[in-house]
Amino acid sequence: AEEAKTEIETVKLVSSDGHVFIVDKRAANVSGTIKSILGSGNQHAKFAEEEEGKVEFEEIPSHILEKVIQYFYFKLKYTNRTSEDIPEFTIEPEIALELLMAANFLDA
Repeated sequence: AEEAKTEIETVKLVSSDGHVFIVDKRAANVSGTIKSILGSGNQHAKFAEEEEGKVEFEEIPSHILEKVIQYFYFKLKYTNRTSEDIPEFTIEPEIALELLMAANFLDA
């Protein structure tokens, strides 16, 4: 009998300073940009990123990418909940502008 696959499919997101984050692919797909990069769906013309399951962000430092990833998991957890069930996602004022630019780029 074939065993059920319980392994979580992950992707590697690499910050501009070289930090590698291993993220659940479902969470990473909250980003329209990452979803596009990783999932062309074309078996004959896969991008290297899709083959390796790794995306490098030359413009996003680790402290910002980490917060973006926290948001991916937050969004995944609280999608389809009523607004009173959703806690506030805290953003430190000193990273707000950089985070906004990263979120805009990532379509998140």
